[in-house]
Amino acid sequence: MDITFIITIFLIGFIGSYISGMLGIGGSIIKYPMLLYIPPLFGLAAFSAHEVSGISAVQVFFATIGGVWAYRKGGYLNKILIGYMGASILAGSFIGGYGSKLMSEDGINIIYGVLALIAAVMMFIPKKGIDDIPLDQVKFNKWLAASLSMIVGIGSGIVGAAGAFLLVPIMLVVLKIPTRMTIASSLAITFISSIGATVGKLTTGQVDYFPALIMVIASIIASPLGAMAGKKINTKVLQIILAVLITTTAVKIWLEIL
Repeated sequence: MDITFIITIFLIGFIGSYISGMLGIGGSIIKYPMLLYIPPLFGLAAFSAHEVSGISAVQVFFATIGGVWAYRKGGYLNKILIGYMGASILAGSFIGGYGSKLMSEDGINIIYGVLALIAAVMMFIPKKGIDDIPLDQVKFNKWLAASLSMIVGIGSGIVGAAGAFLLVPIMLVVLKIPTRMTIASSLAITFISSIGATVGKLTTGQVDYFPALIMVIASIIASPLGAMAGKKINTKVLQIILAVLITTTAVKIWLEIL
């Protein structure tokens, strides 16, 4: 295998996983376009959309594990929040995945575009005081968390994405979860929601194993490094980076729809 190919795939995995660990998102919204468009720029073989989604699913699984491991100490992982939202998003993604058979492709894209637009708007709503709450005193409405997570799961299941970039603004704005706890818990919830996608891609032969292995190695290294960086960066800066990333995603989705 060409060394240029190995280095290119490794760097794509490293960059995406670093951002994943730092911001609490699966990272597929970054790695998907990078895998699709960057290899051909270097004269390398282009991946198909199915191959990219398969590689991304496996990589998100390992990137979120690495991020959660890095956040395991310090009280950042809210186990009750993870339990309620994780179970709901998993159930929702199964419903959405099944229901997508009954929908047109345009309908699926519009649903995802609306969810992404809502997420982008929410990121610009002021979040005063949430980071002043001690982590051991965080309270939230459990059934509201479960209901919103179920909706995100249905939407993400319909379009085949993890939906973490939708969870983060919900946790920050609606549930009032402190930024670092949001990032850590979102990684754990995304890990749960990625299990089904990863198993599905592997069992249906949609994973190109060699580049997936390179991406996994990059993830195991980069995701904990990103998480450690996220612990040190000012929470306002993290919120701004998240807002820009989620808004960019929303714009990209709507450009594809229109």
